[in-house]
Amino acid sequence: MNKYGLIFSSALLIAALVMHGQEAAPPSVDLFPEQEQEEEEGSPTPPNGPELPELKQLDDSFKPKSLGTDADTLQVHALWRQLKNRTVNDPDVQEAKKYAQAARTDLEKRKRLRNYYEVYYQRMSALATTPELKLALQALKDVHQIILTQPRVRPTPTPELSGTPSPTPSSTPVKKKGKEKHKKKKLHK
Repeated sequence: MNKYGLIFSSALLIAALVMHGQEAAPPSVDLFPEQEQEEEEGSPTPPNGPELPELKQLDDSFKPKSLGTDADTLQVHALWRQLKNRTVNDPDVQEAKKYAQAARTDLEKRKRLRNYYEVYYQRMSALATTPELKLALQALKDVHQIILTQPRVRPTPTPELSGTPSPTPSSTPVKKKGKEKHKKKKLHK
């Protein structure tokens, strides 16, 4: 019984020490006295630990770095090719292309091709992921639209673009040179 008494009394002693060690510190204890003084002065201090960068700095650090203008151009071109391959098989784009190819006159075909390029580049822009790619798509669309214009043909004034119709210049006949009246004589031997 002596053994059990010794074990019991040591268990009570350990329990008493543990309970005494768990007592909380009084609320008037200042763990960070210099921090409270700085807050009273009005200068905010960062929490304990290293100073963290601003959100904009973090965003900039995760953006892909430029490898140069040639590499960026090739990357945009590769992304454009991927978009082109995905968009070509779209049923609306194929239908617009067939419709444009079935035009009977040149003027009608150009109008239908404008519609086709509008649908085509609208689909590609919807799938584009980067702003650089969207700018490149807009530039390509503008180039295709410019190709469809005919600058040497007198355009008909449209009231949408100009408030008043522009006067049509009068045509002046072009003077033709007279044919040579003298023919060279052939030399006979």
